[in-house]
Amino acid sequence: MNPTDKESFSTLDLAPAQLANLASIGYASMTAIQAASLPLILQGKDLLAQAKTGSGKTAAFGLGLLEQVNPKHFAVQALVLCPTRELADQVGKELRRLAQGIGNIKLVSLCGGKPFGPQKLSLQHGAHIAVGTPGRLLDHLTKGTLKLKDLKVLVLDEADRMLDMGFADEMRDIVAHAPRQRQTLLFSATYPDTIREISRSLQRDPIMVTAEAEHQPGTIEALFYEVKKHERNSTLIRLFEHYQPSAALVFCHTKVQCAEVADLLNDQNIQALALHGDLDQRQRDRVLVRFANGSTPVLVATDVAARGLDIKAMPLVINYELPRDPEVYVHRIGRTGRAGESGVALSLFTEAEQARLNAIETTTGEPCVCDVGESLNHHPNYKLYSEMTTIEFAAGRKQKIRAGDLLGALTRDAGLAGSDVGKIDIFDMCSFVALKSASVKQALNSLADGKVKGRNIRARKLR
Repeated sequence: MNPTDKESFSTLDLAPAQLANLASIGYASMTAIQAASLPLILQGKDLLAQAKTGSGKTAAFGLGLLEQVNPKHFAVQALVLCPTRELADQVGKELRRLAQGIGNIKLVSLCGGKPFGPQKLSLQHGAHIAVGTPGRLLDHLTKGTLKLKDLKVLVLDEADRMLDMGFADEMRDIVAHAPRQRQTLLFSATYPDTIREISRSLQRDPIMVTAEAEHQPGTIEALFYEVKKHERNSTLIRLFEHYQPSAALVFCHTKVQCAEVADLLNDQNIQALALHGDLDQRQRDRVLVRFANGSTPVLVATDVAARGLDIKAMPLVINYELPRDPEVYVHRIGRTGRAGESGVALSLFTEAEQARLNAIETTTGEPCVCDVGESLNHHPNYKLYSEMTTIEFAAGRKQKIRAGDLLGALTRDAGLAGSDVGKIDIFDMCSFVALKSASVKQALNSLADGKVKGRNIRARKLR
């Protein structure tokens, strides 16, 4: 399908209140995947959609499932499976924004890394939509705390990654608890044989739609640097010195490699954090928040850990080592150059990895432009630090904390300018605020003596 890029949401059979809500939250026109899939989803068809991160797929299935939810019936009518808690949180936030046009819709997040009891209690009080990770969803189903007898829509988001992470059995077990008469929407960035197999076993006559991520031609400059194995670290530093990005995402293969590269960058005055599977959930949240809110300019991550990152604009992506799968390479560099913005994707490779380079050329249909490290400018005094710092509050959604409460405590009570306050993220039991680094001391001094929403709430700077 080749819908027009600027097709309006008004062409869809959506309620006026929902159309008004879409306009208010900045949805001017449909992306390619939305225009291709939404008419079919609204007709109740099963869908097998190939769409990458940044294509607008969450709004595509979100608008579709919200059309089927009856707010007056307190039972789980829509279920979204996600591979990671980070993606589930991102999807949940987007669905809540989309649901503003309906009202009285309750969404519950069911993910591992959070206490089971509060999730159970929330389900007992009734919910319309559940978003979660396979392991925790299956726990609720086997314990009987989650029931799917009223389910109308099942969404498998980033199904290829769930399969890569070994969740095939859990996915099938979860679906076994769902009614046969349902709509099943499967979204995947890639389309391997395993996706075809899972689709055949879970869907009824699915319609296949494909849409590329929202890139405009020529917005990504991709360059490959051949290095000797012992030159990889020094060339990585030279890449930063030469390109001097405001922010960057560096991909590594393993947890150990992530930690080593992050240490290397920090030793060279390039502020970086590592994101990998050895971090507990609290540590992962802190890393992701600091990168997303701009208080840490560089994230070094594995592919699985980085899945679902909600990063709007990434000027530079670096492959510390070429991935074995060329599709993974395409997915990695797709995090830069979005929505018409220019981006740079740089990759380091050794002579022994030439076959990986050839596979990328075959997959992209374009020759790889290669260079050598000697062409890069050297700036020995180069540093990269953010002008923002994150402070953590020991209270969150469960304590009824809202963004306005924190903003008021910082601007009204602590006397900070509104321009000193950056992104605010509120979790169940804690909250994070990005502040101009020069304002942090003033904020913490005020918070030590003052209150947030009439209560003393501990605040500390994340280091």
